[in-house]
Amino acid sequence: MPSQEQDALYIATALRLATSALLLTDPNPRVGCVLCDADGKVLGQGHTQKAGGPHAEVMALRDAAERGNSVAGATAYVTLEPCSHHGRTGPCCDALIAAGIRRVVASLADPNPLVAGQGFERLRAAGVTVEVGPGAAESRELNIGFFSRMVRQQPWVRMKVAASLDGKTGLDNGVSQWITAEAARTDGHAWRARASAVLTGVGTVLEDNPRLDVRLVDTPRQPHLVVVDSRLQTPPDAHIFIAGRPVWIYAAVRDEDKAAALEARGATVTVLPNVDGKVDLPALLKDLAARGVNELHVESGHKLNGSLLREGCVDELLVYLAPKLIGSGLDIASHLHAGGPLTSLAGALPLEFKSVDLLGPDLRVVARVAGRDAF
Repeated sequence: MPSQEQDALYIATALRLATSALLLTDPNPRVGCVLCDADGKVLGQGHTQKAGGPHAEVMALRDAAERGNSVAGATAYVTLEPCSHHGRTGPCCDALIAAGIRRVVASLADPNPLVAGQGFERLRAAGVTVEVGPGAAESRELNIGFFSRMVRQQPWVRMKVAASLDGKTGLDNGVSQWITAEAARTDGHAWRARASAVLTGVGTVLEDNPRLDVRLVDTPRQPHLVVVDSRLQTPPDAHIFIAGRPVWIYAAVRDEDKAAALEARGATVTVLPNVDGKVDLPALLKDLAARGVNELHVESGHKLNGSLLREGCVDELLVYLAPKLIGSGLDIASHLHAGGPLTSLAGALPLEFKSVDLLGPDLRVVARVAGRDAF
C-alpha cells in the first residue's frame, strides 16, 4: 500500500497534468490522472482533452497501454471524481473498473449534479477502494469557474484593471497605452486565454475598437466575447468580429434592424432588460452559465465595472500596478467604485489578497471578494 507521502507525490503530479490543460478543456474541468503499481512505478498518465475528447482517466489508460503496461491492481490518482454519466464520452469510472484498477485516490467530488458522488459509489460497488482528499484545495482552485457554474449557476467573474502606483488608469486625454510593461500585458493575455469568455461594454468597443482576443500567448482556442450593449450600438465592422470566435451581445431593447446587422456578422443578440431599462447583469451571468461559461474575464470601462461591482457580480480583481506616478489623470477609483459615498469604513467592500507578484517592473495583485468562494 503506498504511503501518504507517495499519495501526495502522485496527486501533485496529477495536478501538474491538470494545470497543463488550463487552456484546453473548457467548459469541462481541468483534470489530471496518474496510474501507479504497488511499487510506485508510473504506468500511465494523462489529462483531460478538449471538450468532446477523452477525459484524464482514459488518457492515462491509453498511455499505459501504449507503454505496454498492465494496470490490473493499480492505483489511479485523479484530481476530480471520475465521471459516472454518458455525455460526449463514456463514464470514466466504468473505464477504470474494466481496466482492473483496485484503488482510486481522488482530490474531491465532482460538483456536477450528473456525477456528485455517483462515480465514487460505482467504484466502491465494484470493489474499488476509494480515498478522497489529497490535493482538494489545489484542484478546486484550478477549477473555480467550473465549481461556480455547477454550484451557483453562474461563472466566476474576474475583473482586470491596470493602473499607475498613484492609481491612474490613463491620462486626462484618455490615453492609457501602455501603463504597464510587456510582461504584465502578456500575463493579461494569459488570463484572457484561461477564461471561457471575455466581457466588455459597448463604450469600450466604440471608444477603443479593441479586438480583445488572445495574441500574446499561444492558445488552442479563443475565448468567446460578451458585449453589454443596451441599445445595440455595436458597429457591425468592429474589430471584435475579427477573431472569428462567438460574440454574444446583450441588449435591453430589441432593434430588429440593428440586431439583424450584428447577427449577419455571426453575433448572438440576447435581450435581457432590468427595471431601469439597462441590461440585467445578474441575469446575464445566469445566461452565460447556461451557455457553459466557467470563468468570465472582464475588461471594460469604469461605468460597466462600477455596475458589476455594485450589483455584486464580481468575484475577483486582477490588478496590475506600474511603478509610475502620473498625477492628474483617470482614477482607478472610478473603475472600482462599488457604491457610496460611504459614511463608515464598515461599508467598504472587503477583499482577501490571494497573491502579489512582480511581473517585470510591474506588480500583479489578485484580490478576492471576502468569502465569495465559500460555495
